[in-house]
Amino acid sequence: MKSAKLQQEVEAQILASYEQLYRLAFTYVKNPDDAMDIVQESVYKAIANAAEVRRVDTIKGWLCRITVNTALDFLRRRAREVPAEQLPEEGREDTYQDTDVLRSLDILDKRERMVIVLRFFEDMKLQDIAGITGENLNTVKALLYRSLKKLKIHLTEGESLE
Repeated sequence: MKSAKLQQEVEAQILASYEQLYRLAFTYVKNPDDAMDIVQESVYKAIANAAEVRRVDTIKGWLCRITVNTALDFLRRRAREVPAEQLPEEGREDTYQDTDVLRSLDILDKRERMVIVLRFFEDMKLQDIAGITGENLNTVKALLYRSLKKLKIHLTEGESLE
């Protein structure tokens, strides 16, 4: 595919997926400003590396993967800069209805979290998630069910204490 046409396809998909990319970044960093920075950096990377795309139907998954990797890089850099115990707790208005569930995502490892976020927050099909993560479909299913079980145990423990 010609690089100019491919560049246009990537740009069109970025525009169509911008809000989804923002939500995806926000689920990782839980800060609107940081999420916007991550999306902007991800878009820059996507445009700069548009020639790497081989098929147009994989652009959306490719963009999601860039966003997730950029968010994880951001979290690693932030963890090195300031210890978590020293971070100030600031009250922020959460755009999601159930903050317990959003906080519970922190107990999952990065692969489990990615599957949960893509499946339930971004409403993606398991086959699409497998393409984004580079995992086998059965592996994605196993990750999904294991993650759901962990979340259920974590969330129900809090209910029994009250």
